[in-house]
Amino acid sequence: MVEIEIPLVPEKSKEFLNEKQVVDYRNYRREFIEWLKVFGKEPEEVEGYAEDTVKRTAYRVGKWERFIWKQEGGYSVPLDHSHADAYLKHLATSDHSSAHQTNTQASLKRYFKWRAHEHAEDEWEPEFTFSKKNSTNPPDFLTKSERKKLREAALNYGTIPTYDSLTPEERTRWKRHVAQVIRKPVEDVKPDDWKRVNGWKYTSMVWVSLDAGLRPVEVGRATVDWVDLDNELLRIPKQDSSKNRNNWQVGLTSRTADALQHWLDERKNYERYHDTDALWLTREGNPYGSNSLRRILHRLCEKAGIDIENRSMSWYSIRHSVGTGMAKERGLAAAQAQLRHESVQTTMKYDQVPVDERRDALDRMG
Repeated sequence: MVEIEIPLVPEKSKEFLNEKQVVDYRNYRREFIEWLKVFGKEPEEVEGYAEDTVKRTAYRVGKWERFIWKQEGGYSVPLDHSHADAYLKHLATSDHSSAHQTNTQASLKRYFKWRAHEHAEDEWEPEFTFSKKNSTNPPDFLTKSERKKLREAALNYGTIPTYDSLTPEERTRWKRHVAQVIRKPVEDVKPDDWKRVNGWKYTSMVWVSLDAGLRPVEVGRATVDWVDLDNELLRIPKQDSSKNRNNWQVGLTSRTADALQHWLDERKNYERYHDTDALWLTREGNPYGSNSLRRILHRLCEKAGIDIENRSMSWYSIRHSVGTGMAKERGLAAAQAQLRHESVQTTMKYDQVPVDERRDALDRMG
């Protein structure tokens, strides 16, 4: 098969670059394109994309970069999630075909997949997707009954380390935790008592997201300093807040605050948290990202009996359920504050009434 030539620095891009920037951009693009060829499709399996897919992806990403450079007055790499979101909004109001919109979004997701895999940056998951009808839709959301099922499933998900897996020193530390949970004197705790204790990490992570509508990147960035248990709040500082420049105070239910208290007590027993203020980490000690959170959600849905077939179910589905429910119960202003949107226009897409409630309304209308 003849290899397709892919320009490292397209002629249109050169119009924005000086001589040194051309050198820098060429090296930058070479790394991206080579990664697409070798790792892009399945990084863990070292499987890349076909040449034609690489060429189309490089072309669309280059077009996106030039759009941002024009908007911001000059060359800059790498670009970030806000740049991608801005470009999607531009495409949504343009006369481009739905195929171009969908393919561009796919190309940008490959770009951020590269940044996550090679440079340990946050993964990107857009808050809306392009449909074949040339419109934008938020991801599928959890209904009120499904949110209840998810809460209950999270109560039974995740366990503490087994007794046999711990060193004598670790057992002493965990024994105190087990004693506290099952309300038993430390000296009376036996190995079988370990089986009675479920961990609180996943419960707290899911419940906080069900209250606060956390984006995947915010789950990854969350620290213990965000937690204000006395006032049942999350206090998200502007440097960690996604897609805006404000500090935010997000309300939590008493149940969620209690789950967080249990997790903070348990968290002290894990060595991987000893030198970090991260609120939640994977078993490998890494921040959570979109893919790992999606896998957790799918397992919880299976455990809860929530049907996800033919549904676009991601961690954003939890966020969307918060926005939809809050808009219905307390209006757009409350949903805007809880979801941390700077503009109410962003919140308006959550102002939807579930299908079953619309059906009930039709029955009442006669």
